[in-house]
Amino acid sequence: MLGGLIYWIIVGLIAGLVAGKIMKGGGYGIAADILLGIAGAIVGGWIFSLLGLSAGGLIGTIVVAIVGAVFLIWVARKIQKA
Repeated sequence: MLGGLIYWIIVGLIAGLVAGKIMKGGGYGIAADILLGIAGAIVGGWIFSLLGLSAGGLIGTIVVAIVGAVFLIWVARKIQKA
């Protein structure tokens, strides 16, 4: 249980930080980056499943989370501009 939580916090932090850099942002702070990365993992998993793709292991999970987090940042910025 605790190991799984720590795993998702680490994946979320890495994904949130990398997605912030990819999207040319300064990040949203550690807590928000973790939450963004975890939400990105969920969204990324959904996107990958729609495309019939899968990724395994820690690196694959991080890549999927980054893709999802980048997508979430893009959507949030589009909504803010509207």
